[in-house]
Amino acid sequence: MHQAPEYDRAPRLRGRRRRLWAALLLGTAAVAYNGWLLEFLLPTGLDPRHSYVSELYAADQPFRGLFSGIEIACALLVTGGALLARYTLPGRLAATGWWAVIAFAGCSVADTIVPMRCAPSVERFCEAVNPWHTTTSALVHFAVFSSMALLSAAAKAGCPRLPLIRRWGPWVLSCAMVCAVATVGPLFGGPGWHGVAQRAHLILVGTWFALLAVALVRSLTPDESATGTPTVAYVPWPPQTTSTSSAIT
Repeated sequence: MHQAPEYDRAPRLRGRRRRLWAALLLGTAAVAYNGWLLEFLLPTGLDPRHSYVSELYAADQPFRGLFSGIEIACALLVTGGALLARYTLPGRLAATGWWAVIAFAGCSVADTIVPMRCAPSVERFCEAVNPWHTTTSALVHFAVFSSMALLSAAAKAGCPRLPLIRRWGPWVLSCAMVCAVATVGPLFGGPGWHGVAQRAHLILVGTWFALLAVALVRSLTPDESATGTPTVAYVPWPPQTTSTSSAIT
C-alpha cells in the first residue's frame, strides 16, 4: 500500500488549520459582538428596554471607550475569520458571502468612528437620527444580511458543503430582519421597547457567527482537501504489478 507523499498532504493540513483558526476567530467574535451585556454590570444610566445599544458608545457617554473598543475588536476578529475561511472554502457565491462579512466588519468600525452625539433615550433634546451614524448602521445591517443570504444560498447549492448553514441560515436571516425592522420606531417618532428588539437582533447576529464557526469545524472531514474537494488517492505511475515469468517454449 502506497501513502500520499508529504507534499500532497501539506496543503490539506494547512487548509484544516486555517479552518480551525477561522472557526476560533468567528466563535470569539460571536461572544464579543454581545459585549453590550456588560451594561447590566455597569452604571450606564440607560434602560435596555428603550435605548439603542449604540447609545452605550455615544460621544458623551462615560463608557464609550469600553463599548467602542469591544466593537472594534469584534470587527478585527470577524475580518480575520472571514479572510481565512474565504481562502479555504471554494465557490464564487461563498466568496462573495465572506466578503460581505468583511464589509460588515468595516462598517461596524465606521459606526464607532461616527457615533451618536448623545443618548436620545435619556436626553430630551438629543436627536434620534444622526445622519452619518444612521448611514453606517444601515450599511452594517445590509452587509450582515447579505452575508447570511449569500452563504446560505452557497450552502444550499452545495458549494461549500455546509449543511448547518443550509438548514439554519435562512431562519437566522428571517428572524434577524424582523428584529431589525422592529427597532426603527424612534426614527419615525415612535420610541419605546425598541431596545428589546435590537438586543434580540444582536443575539441573532452573534448566533450567525457561532453557526459559521461550528459549520467550519464540522466541515473538517479526513477525506477533504484544502480546497473542500475529496482527496484523490495517490496511485503510483507506472502501476507496479507483480508478474510471473512465463516459460519460453
